[in-house]
Amino acid sequence: MKGESFKVGCGGKGLNQAVAAAKLGAKVKFCGAIGKDQFGKDMKIWLKINKVNTCHIKTVSEVSSGVAVIILNNSNNRIILDLGANLKISVKDIDSFLAKSRKGDIFVTQLENNISAICYALKIAKEKGMITVLNPAPANVEIKQALNYVDYLIPNETEYKVLKEHISKDTNLIITKGADGYEYKSKDFSFAEIAPKVKVVDTTGAGDCFVGAFAYMLASGNPVDKGTLDLVTKIASISTTRFGSSISSPTMEEVKKF
Repeated sequence: MKGESFKVGCGGKGLNQAVAAAKLGAKVKFCGAIGKDQFGKDMKIWLKINKVNTCHIKTVSEVSSGVAVIILNNSNNRIILDLGANLKISVKDIDSFLAKSRKGDIFVTQLENNISAICYALKIAKEKGMITVLNPAPANVEIKQALNYVDYLIPNETEYKVLKEHISKDTNLIITKGADGYEYKSKDFSFAEIAPKVKVVDTTGAGDCFVGAFAYMLASGNPVDKGTLDLVTKIASISTTRFGSSISSPTMEEVKKF
């Protein structure tokens, strides 16, 4: 099959989510690992450009930076992923990263790192009184052991099916559904809303934009209600009108103009 264009950009779920929150105005600190290659250098520079604190990004020599090949066809994507240095996050890294965290800080994570480190991080963050947010992507049932440490679980429909039987009824659950919007479920109430209609050119990173925007709303003291989640959905929808992953997430000024 013949392609039409080729682009290189900085991404990865954690990076996308961090950049999305920072572009809206959140103060973001990032924990991660990169290889000794140009991809790693570029990702660290991109985070700094977007005012994300990179002091807890380590460089490892034994593997390359995580990379993904994203094939875009009629605005839909298929992703081939090599986690690389992402798998080198350790308990020691987590302890250093969370050492100065405070009660009420927002801790956001996803599953593009080694599961044992993610489970440990969620446990420690919860013990410190942080608000924990997990985007269980790519889907991995092994994360079930840490779901009790999660305040807000944000899967897409496929990830929800994988984890459904392991999710407690006490969990605050936000299921993202692409053009169909989102569904919120908690032990007290539930509601849903469809996404606004936009001219979609690329859905890559839209889910990450949703998570980053949600984290920003939490950090800003907004209530988790329909108004907040409708706005988060609009922010993610804006990202689908642009090509790329982290580069497609909007600033707050762009959101206001939408």
